[in-house]
Amino acid sequence: MPHFNRSFELTIADIDLIESSLRETGRALADARIDAAASDPAGLPDLDARIRRVNKLLGRLHNQKTFFRPTAGTYVGG
Repeated sequence: MPHFNRSFELTIADIDLIESSLRETGRALADARIDAAASDPAGLPDLDARIRRVNKLLGRLHNQKTFFRPTAGTYVGG
């Protein structure tokens, strides 16, 4: 039985491309939802589920990032 690969070798650029693609997919789904709301409301639950799935994946990617915070000196966020 095959096993899942639990280690990936992705670069920062790869992750950035994945995030950009997911955001574009989310925008396209949102536009499709607006169109479906006017013409075919029966398809809204499917579109909503797909939008939720894309947003959850973006959230999981965001939560795995390690953000830089300097240890010395005063940190000014912004």
